Amino acid sequence: MNKVSLNGVEVMPFTSTEQLFAYVDAHKGILVAINAEKILHATEKTRNLINRNLGYVDGVGAQLALKQKGHKEVCRIPGCELWLKIVEHFYKKRTFYLVGSKQNVIEETVAKLKSDFDGIRILGFHDGYLNDEAIRQNVITDIVDKKPDVVFVAMGSPKQELLMEEIQTRHNAIFQGLGGSFDVYTGHVKRAPKWWCDHNLEFAYRLIRQPKRITRQIHLLKFAWWLMLKKL
Repeated sequence: MNKVSLNGVEVMPFTSTEQLFAYVDAHKGILVAINAEKILHATEKTRNLINRNLGYVDGVGAQLALKQKGHKEVCRIPGCELWLKIVEHFYKKRTFYLVGSKQNVIEETVAKLKSDFDGIRILGFHDGYLNDEAIRQNVITDIVDKKPDVVFVAMGSPKQELLMEEIQTRHNAIFQGLGGSFDVYTGHVKRAPKWWCDHNLEFAYRLIRQPKRITRQIHLLKFAWWLMLKKL
């Protein structure tokens, strides 16, 4: 499968979650969620970070841009759903390690995963506060020593990607950056209701709930303009 460039950001045009599963199981690597904001605001540094890894379609803007380039069957896979689909697909035969969020949230996440996926093998976990270099290296060493098949890191971009790349130099696995997904999974943060998600209107729901987001989302008009002019 060849990557497709959108404003220099290279994206894998997966047509189903099953295709993604098969690809990452065979090739391993770091999964990076791609949406309109990442494409629109790409810099040389962020492009290089994404392009070294496996960008997948997280947002409807990226999906529309790929369809415009001829990939009519490309699917959108929200990252906050993908990691749980990865767990569901692999938990009977693969091992896991989790990093991110606050201590209470990561503990709740692990407990809930063990409840939801009977027999899941979680080899270790740590909160996302790795500002101390000694702690950071201890976590990396623990992951390298335990050799999990799947590593989830929920620290926000680009911190999570940089940490995963550092781990990857010593241990190859399936990696995914999750942002705030542990908080959503444990109920500390509420996601948009299903109807809004199903109709690709999650961004609008967030804007209604948090009007201050307009300063970020106003840029989506520029992305829509780029789509109309086929500049991507």
